[in-house]
Amino acid sequence: MILENIIELRLVFFFAVLGIVAIWEAFVPKRDRQISRNSRWTRNLFLVFINSIIVRLLVPFTAVGVALYGEQNQIGLLNYLSLPYLIAVGLSVLLLDMIIYGQHLVFHHVPILWRLHKVHHIDQEIDVTTGLRFHPVEILLSTLIKCASVLLLGVPAIAVVIFEILLNGTAMFNHGNINLPTVIDKGLRLIVVTPDMHRVHHSVIPHETNSNFGFNLPWWDRIFGTYQAQPEKGHIDMDIGLPDYRDDAKTGLWTLLVIPFKNKDLNA
Repeated sequence: MILENIIELRLVFFFAVLGIVAIWEAFVPKRDRQISRNSRWTRNLFLVFINSIIVRLLVPFTAVGVALYGEQNQIGLLNYLSLPYLIAVGLSVLLLDMIIYGQHLVFHHVPILWRLHKVHHIDQEIDVTTGLRFHPVEILLSTLIKCASVLLLGVPAIAVVIFEILLNGTAMFNHGNINLPTVIDKGLRLIVVTPDMHRVHHSVIPHETNSNFGFNLPWWDRIFGTYQAQPEKGHIDMDIGLPDYRDDAKTGLWTLLVIPFKNKDLNA
């Protein structure tokens, strides 16, 4: 039943989390808003629309479809191991999350990939829509990486559904401009990436930008030494974005789409 209603299920979770975090931001924000929500949200959400259309047109398969193909043809590591089904599902979610962490790390440190990923970081505010703001080419590459990982690992289709819903939901949550009490944040970040933890990653200070790469689970940053607990200037006074892109009026939708291909960025 779950596999037959994947689109509906994902849409329900998407709009539920988007709505909850947006309302939370409006009533209990962490930081004062400096840029109009209308201009940023229009830009960021239109990128989501563009990305959805491009992936649908250019990628003739889904991660769930790849998982089903792997199960039917016994392709992938987990299809060769005699693991109980629930353990295989849980292990798959963990492995996919670690791969996404690694992908995020690589996109920061490989110049040609950073040109694409910087579109996510140019946002000078951070809120629920920042978690959806990615360049179309990055989304295409991410989709292909995810599908290849699913096939090579032999991930069960249900695990793919769980992972995609969790990743989408936590990405919106941990980009939220929401004020969590310190004691709650301290406990919660032991099991999930919190807004205060991920906000550090959007600092203009380079060594902070290159920390806290996790989207869903917080453990990989601690294990691989990329964890930073708090921003140096504090969450209220820290600057969000990138040093070379401080004028929001000059980073409209078209600019975001072409930034990775501009000459000055090709030499970055």
